[in-house]
Amino acid sequence: MPLTNLIEILTHLEQFIGPLLVTLGNWSYITLFAVIFLETGMVVFPFLPGESLIFLASTMAATHTTLNIQILVPVFFFAAVIGDTVNFEIGHHLIQWPWLQRHLPADKQRLAQTFFAKYGSRAVMLGRFVPLIRTFVPLMAGSAKMPKKAFAIWNLVGVGLWVTVGCSLGYFFGSISFVQAHLSLFFLGILACALIPAIGITLFKTLRRRASI
Repeated sequence: MPLTNLIEILTHLEQFIGPLLVTLGNWSYITLFAVIFLETGMVVFPFLPGESLIFLASTMAATHTTLNIQILVPVFFFAAVIGDTVNFEIGHHLIQWPWLQRHLPADKQRLAQTFFAKYGSRAVMLGRFVPLIRTFVPLMAGSAKMPKKAFAIWNLVGVGLWVTVGCSLGYFFGSISFVQAHLSLFFLGILACALIPAIGITLFKTLRRRASI
């Protein structure tokens, strides 16, 4: 039954989100801030939605007066910036903590390390657009003792672009009647597309490792 209920919610988002936003009121912004912060700042929550949540919330802002896009943008921006900064500090000071090592997926750590080693400082900005990996790139940057100033600059650029693109697309498409009528399909589509880069990187590394055997 729980799985059936989840499928029902995901395929009929427009019927559930509206009343939920009305019930939460201004607490909606705090909830959205918390989700984005946890996804980017707490390395044990990489499975939480990122750009898909931003797109959905921005879409709802175009159709519901409960959410204001002018408030959503800074909420998402500061949640991601603060989250990445906390993640960086965790990597800088606590990466060898046994509890943390036990709860960090080793494969995601390796992917982030490879990504960071290949792109250097730009990985902080580029990693923001790769789900799952973006949670670990700040951690790797901190553990690699990347200068804090350089991290802060690239992080601000990456988060700024990420939030701007996500909110702009969501708000624009939210004003289209066709999208309003098929919001669930668009949300699931965005969620699927967001996972493609991480899946592609994992597949590429797997094939390359097999080819070298």
